[in-house]
Amino acid sequence: MMKTMHYRHTRRHALQMLTAGFTAAMAAVQPALAAQPAATPIEVWKDPNCGCCKDWIALMEQAGFSATVHDSGNNAVRARLGLPVRLGSCHTALVGGYLVEGHVPPADVRKLLQQKPRALGIAVPGMPIGSPGMDGPAYGGRKDPFDVLLVIKTGPGSDVTTRVFSAYRG
Repeated sequence: MMKTMHYRHTRRHALQMLTAGFTAAMAAVQPALAAQPAATPIEVWKDPNCGCCKDWIALMEQAGFSATVHDSGNNAVRARLGLPVRLGSCHTALVGGYLVEGHVPPADVRKLLQQKPRALGIAVPGMPIGSPGMDGPAYGGRKDPFDVLLVIKTGPGSDVTTRVFSAYRG
């Protein structure tokens, strides 16, 4: 005659089953978590009261950057990094060893980091309406043309030259 075995579920057995299920679930999720790229660190200097700078930073964070913000203005850091005033804007950033001045689109920052040109960085001089951070409802959909300039040091002094890195025509 064959005996039928009956298993009695104990707390220990239930805990083992739960742990095995959790381990299997984590093993399935792990590749997806690992596939998400880490945020790219960016350091930004701006005026504490500038709303368009805050908007630009928010756009950069939405695009996968992680910002450290200094509300101390950007004139001193811009001068220290060797960017002439004529190329200035309301905020200055450093990312991957490059200077990013003004309302540069996140895609151009990514392009800069991928191409790694021999340059000081990129800049959108002034504050063109329609550029990232200058494109809110207050501007009524207006988009002025602007260029993202590649800024190249020409020697040991503070002189630089520029060429168009990307052009936006509204």
